[in-house]
Amino acid sequence: MKIVFASNNKNKIKEIQLLLPPTIQLLSLEDIGCLEAIPETANTIEGNAIQKANYITQNYGYDCFADDTGLEIDALGGEPGVYSARYAGEQRDANDNMNKVLTNLLDKTSRKANFKTVICLNCNGNQQLFTGIINGQIITEKKGANGFGYDPIFVANEYSKTFAELTLEEKSAISHRGLAVKQLVDFLSE
Repeated sequence: MKIVFASNNKNKIKEIQLLLPPTIQLLSLEDIGCLEAIPETANTIEGNAIQKANYITQNYGYDCFADDTGLEIDALGGEPGVYSARYAGEQRDANDNMNKVLTNLLDKTSRKANFKTVICLNCNGNQQLFTGIINGQIITEKKGANGFGYDPIFVANEYSKTFAELTLEEKSAISHRGLAVKQLVDFLSE
């Protein structure tokens, strides 16, 4: 089975490809000739995933899935949430985003947070949503060189290493994205 993943984020593509069985071949946006930026203007993580999947289905005619992910921090009222990629500005710089989170948490006692991924699958004229959530804490300084985004400041509950200190395989086995992709694979395998 070939299916389009509505992303050009090479880190996400690599992470998701690791989780798929050999029977599912992933096509990127580049593979289908979609070079434009897909709008992400919804005010929820679910809404952005739906918007991206619908864009590919409507404009390119492919069965596809799209994801959106956000870091939700309790002490910041759920921020950065849907704005995770551009929390510190439209330049979408991971270090700037992490620095803003760390600065905003300086006077906070709670550092509880979760990563949430929602995958929207458009397949055979039907739409299905899959959600993965991993709870954890925001640490006070960046650690690790693996991963991307907020991985260097997030430690999952019951772990002592940040996502950026784990190997891609270790992270994928427990991550929010890994949990959502597992549901997607189970659904496609039925």
